[in-house]
Amino acid sequence: METLQRSLVKTIVWRIVATLITFMTVFAFTGALNKSTVITITAAAFLAVGYYFNERIWDKIHWGRRKPAAITQNESFESDE
Repeated sequence: METLQRSLVKTIVWRIVATLITFMTVFAFTGALNKSTVITITAAAFLAVGYYFNERIWDKIHWGRRKPAAITQNESFESDE
């Protein structure tokens, strides 16, 4: 299970990357710095909120997850030197 903080940090990092991609794409089509900036900021705000809630919903879905392997008492991470 992910913590709320982890979901938030993942959201922020992804938004930075995706925002740069969005800006470059919009600027390539419009050639206008002001329009590209307004469109990019608006899209980034809505998409950040959407991504955060998407992460929180998926955290509650158990499909496709593997259970962590249990460590038995006989297992040791120390080397035999």
